[in-house]
Amino acid sequence: MSAPHDFHFLLLPEFSSIGFMSAIEPLRVANRFAGDLAGELYRWHILSIDGGPVAASNGITLNAESAFDQVSDARTVFVVSGFEPLSRYTRAIGDWLKRLDRAGVTLGGIDTGSFILAEAGLLAGKRATLHWEAAAAFAERYPGIATSQELFEIDTRRITCAGGTASIDLMLDVIAREHGAALAAQVSEQFVLGRIRQRSDHQRMQIAARYGIHNRKLIQVIELMEQHMEEPLPPDALAEFIGVTRRQLERLFCASLKDTPTHFYLGLRLVRARELLQQTDMSILAVCVACGFESPSHFSRTYRARFNTSPRQDRSALRAVPSARLAAA
Repeated sequence: MSAPHDFHFLLLPEFSSIGFMSAIEPLRVANRFAGDLAGELYRWHILSIDGGPVAASNGITLNAESAFDQVSDARTVFVVSGFEPLSRYTRAIGDWLKRLDRAGVTLGGIDTGSFILAEAGLLAGKRATLHWEAAAAFAERYPGIATSQELFEIDTRRITCAGGTASIDLMLDVIAREHGAALAAQVSEQFVLGRIRQRSDHQRMQIAARYGIHNRKLIQVIELMEQHMEEPLPPDALAEFIGVTRRQLERLFCASLKDTPTHFYLGLRLVRARELLQQTDMSILAVCVACGFESPSHFSRTYRARFNTSPRQDRSALRAVPSARLAAA
């Protein structure tokens, strides 16, 4: 009977509860199906910054077994975080992860946990993924790290996952590798999953489903817009790409989305700007440039029109939320 595979989870304040629970539950069910003959297949341990309880982004608090720096012997360690992961990063966490890496420990990140690994310099030369909403901010801060939009990535002694229910898919893959596809299928059925998703499955709904559209040319042009945020393409270039006139492009958007191409494109860029304001410490000017706005005044004006607040006020309000929660605790 082989020793159980131990997983350690460092939960940072405001961590993603669903990402963490979706990682734990497949392990629990695998143990249940293993039975007495195989013995316990998996164990898990909860760590926090100070060894005390840690609150998730939904307000639920979990007790930790110990502080992270009390663990020096581990097999697999995941960092689980949520919004503003770098606000929780410290040199002590980075040094601890580097010590574990030198000891041969497999390191992972769930949801935005990839930020913590990257900040510690532990994703260089590795392929990683993270929650799609944080992908733009990650790419801005770590342009040299190869990322994907896959559900999870398993590289040499690195495992990263988009979080949410993708953590289930990751652990089903781990279970299949270690104990066979039949056990993974049994575990999957317990969660009433129609199928086990592959890591290459898309994190987000496809554009057709997201916007309720079916026109192939319209889907292509929206994909092009999403790929060119920093240097927006003019309407004529978008139309030429899909082989229509500018007037035909405008009719496509009006018929399917009740919008103009220019206004729709602006909305995509503003949403990206808000993501960068929420999830990075980039200056407002840098966000302005990264999202293709010609001037800070134009950016501020259009941002206010869309979100009914200025970029500076929005960022200040978001930064105040964690502080208020800590004060309330």
